[in-house]
Amino acid sequence: MVRKAVIPAAGMGTRFLPVTKAQPKEMLPIIDTPTIQYVVQEAIDSGIEDILIISGKGKRAIEDHFDRSLELEFLLNQKGQHEQFHEISRLSEMANIHFIRQKELKGLGDAISYARQHTGDEPFAVMLGDTIIDSAIPVTQQLIDVYNQFRQSVIAVEEVAPEKTHRYGIIDGKAIDERTYHLSGMVEKPETGHSPSNLAVAGRYILTPEVYKVLEMVTPGKQGEVQLTDALRLLLNRENIYAYRFEGKRHDIGNKLDYLKTTVEYALKREEFAEPFMEYLHEVVTREEKNGK
Repeated sequence: MVRKAVIPAAGMGTRFLPVTKAQPKEMLPIIDTPTIQYVVQEAIDSGIEDILIISGKGKRAIEDHFDRSLELEFLLNQKGQHEQFHEISRLSEMANIHFIRQKELKGLGDAISYARQHTGDEPFAVMLGDTIIDSAIPVTQQLIDVYNQFRQSVIAVEEVAPEKTHRYGIIDGKAIDERTYHLSGMVEKPETGHSPSNLAVAGRYILTPEVYKVLEMVTPGKQGEVQLTDALRLLLNRENIYAYRFEGKRHDIGNKLDYLKTTVEYALKREEFAEPFMEYLHEVVTREEKNGK
């Protein structure tokens, strides 16, 4: 049974400077909701209420967001803004959220190693804090269902265009049904034309506790970082790993263009914005066409 989730959120977010100089990238809002809140909600919707967030220097805003704000709650209540009051007070009650700091930015694998004492000998979910996945069934729940079948680590993957495989970690493996694959290897950002598949790792994992042992064996790579991909390749020598081509759409908030696209798509999902915002988009497109752009 998967009862705990780990959300790595210690990266500096340099691609979003200057806004991330004093603001965690995981707190960048999609309309009015921080990115990381969507990730936490996915964990909860997957039946997980024990969450460890791996943070770092300059990430205090994440802790404050999921903590109570008695002054704000009192003010909203006094003003009769009951909907906002319930939304704000709910944040501190969403789940049992714990925090630990990654002392040095030494890669995703190193960040996950900080969770060892918290997760112990249990399997656990890893959910990247800057990736939102929109799906009818939470992707983490989809992975848990696969884990419950095989009792081995499971990685979420998605199909990407062949010319874009060099941007991702790519799996190699054999299909055992329409969406599930038995891994034989992984390649981090393969050269164009040398990718074993077009199935890219998508920021969600269910990992067995054996991963902690192989993390200790990983040789740090560029800039002294311990990569999770390297650990998973070692883990393949000890146990089976499966990949699952999930149902849903991934939104990577790690780059500006995808962040803008995500904001637009989520705005169109909101009942209060959908119609007027769509009208505005039509106006913009029409104006740009007239201007020959």
